[in-house]
Amino acid sequence: MKFQRQSNINTKRDAWVEINLDAVEKNILELKTFVKKGTKVLAVVKADAYGHGSNMITPTLIASGVDYLGVASIDEGMELRENKFKVPILVLGAAPVWAFDYAAQNDISVSMFLDNHIEAAELTFKKTGLKTKAHIKLDTGMNRIGVEKNKAVDFIKKVQQNKAIELQGIFTHFACAEVEEKTKEQIKIWDEILSQIDTKGLLLHCFNTAATIAQYDIKNYNMVRLGIALHGLIPDLPPFAKRIPDLTPVMSLKGRIINIHTAHKGEGVSYSHTYTAKCETQIATIPIGYADGVDRRLSNKIYGIIKGKKIPQIGNITMDQMMFDITGINANEGDVITLIGSDGDESISINEWADILNTINYELICRLKARLSRVYTR
Repeated sequence: MKFQRQSNINTKRDAWVEINLDAVEKNILELKTFVKKGTKVLAVVKADAYGHGSNMITPTLIASGVDYLGVASIDEGMELRENKFKVPILVLGAAPVWAFDYAAQNDISVSMFLDNHIEAAELTFKKTGLKTKAHIKLDTGMNRIGVEKNKAVDFIKKVQQNKAIELQGIFTHFACAEVEEKTKEQIKIWDEILSQIDTKGLLLHCFNTAATIAQYDIKNYNMVRLGIALHGLIPDLPPFAKRIPDLTPVMSLKGRIINIHTAHKGEGVSYSHTYTAKCETQIATIPIGYADGVDRRLSNKIYGIIKGKKIPQIGNITMDQMMFDITGINANEGDVITLIGSDGDESISINEWADILNTINYELICRLKARLSRVYTR
């Protein structure tokens, strides 16, 4: 019996995600050309770095000159601290007040926008003697979290005067960075608030990835937040954006063929027989399915690449497996099929899947993490 495995990737399952760390470094350096000199860069590594693996991506981010890390929750920040990363960390989302002690003890900054956040910081200071490091979040139009604009100035001054809090920054988030008119409305509110307070020594950040690339004309900022573009994917941009960054996708999705067989004309493939062979068809099966984050609605609509040739996926995608038509291709068990990424002159982007599903690339890359091994390459 002969076992063969194309490529030297060694995982315990014949399906994996490859993460190209060289591409991460290249993307950061390219994006920095959109950032004015002296401006700090916060890398958003929430949701396990958008499914890319925050603990493995972070060393490359830091080595490439990132100043700050942004996470969604205190536990994400604590995981980074447990892995000995010492750069400043900001929880961009709402941290529960009972967790402020953990934030202070692990040198993690929280987003502050409610009076009970101030009270929680005072209690933490009383119990531990540690000040809560904080960035005040302003709601300038996102209507998600943040201090309302008519309460913002008083709230900021209250925090600045509180001895239990070390105020490090103020920030907001653009709801529609791809829409110039709406973003300018938020910028106007942002500028009005900041004009009424002392911002000396504070980090001011309102630019997300799209706004950074578009290079909106704004003076009140000294840090930008970069997320999706670090991984080689570009968000929606406003029409006036003059330059598009030359980015390299970081993530690839691959699986080895575990079975090859023939379906005869008229025979159905997979559950519900949503695909019927029109002629004698060679079918290759790989062990990737919807439990791995590949949406079942992509069935019969996507392609793979093998030996530099595109092949159609056929039949319903199942929980653990999917099938491809490899008719006319000299393929063997153990050969690699690329679902996302490049092989030879052919390539497939996660954006193609997003277009089919009428969603965004952010959502889909975050899904590919449930059971798939991650292999990091240079």
